[in-house]
Amino acid sequence: MTLILASKSASRRAMLDAAGVAYESIPADIDERAVEAGLTGAFPPEIAEALSVAKAAAVAALHPQALVLGSDSLVVCDGRRFDKPRSRDEAGEHLRFFSGRVMELHSAAALVRDGGCEWSHASIARLHVRDLSDGFIAQYLDLEWPAIGHTVGAFRIEGPGVQLFESIEGDQFTVLGMPLLPLLAALREAGVLVA
Repeated sequence: MTLILASKSASRRAMLDAAGVAYESIPADIDERAVEAGLTGAFPPEIAEALSVAKAAAVAALHPQALVLGSDSLVVCDGRRFDKPRSRDEAGEHLRFFSGRVMELHSAAALVRDGGCEWSHASIARLHVRDLSDGFIAQYLDLEWPAIGHTVGAFRIEGPGVQLFESIEGDQFTVLGMPLLPLLAALREAGVLVA
């Protein structure tokens, strides 16, 4: 059975590669804000799951019979939702807001086949951001911009972004952007992986 990852995320591909999962990568092209518009009052994990399903469904519509994996992550800090920073200045604003606070990272995944969602799951990680000086933020952005422009939270935990935090509650896979352990169990159940 063909598994398609509906994402161009390097960290999600790296997780699947490291786990020995065979897949094709075909990024989904959806209007995420339009999907969210229909989710008024939804909680962050519900939004992340809905976006994961929408991404998988968009690719599944073009590839009947394939099992399509969609995934999404979103960040909430002090009740405020953060999207990917659109500029270096906006990344700096996000980091200044996160400084000394707890960032909630919601990562979700969904498996869709033949128009139906067969499985979905959302996980949360709580990242305690240390107090960040303006000097550190400037140096960090010199190192990491524009690469972090593709990440919610303005960090890559597998790079210098790890310096943003004093502690993390939750598993590394959620922080990397996909609840991998529950996903692997679902792939075994679907027959993609040997049980």
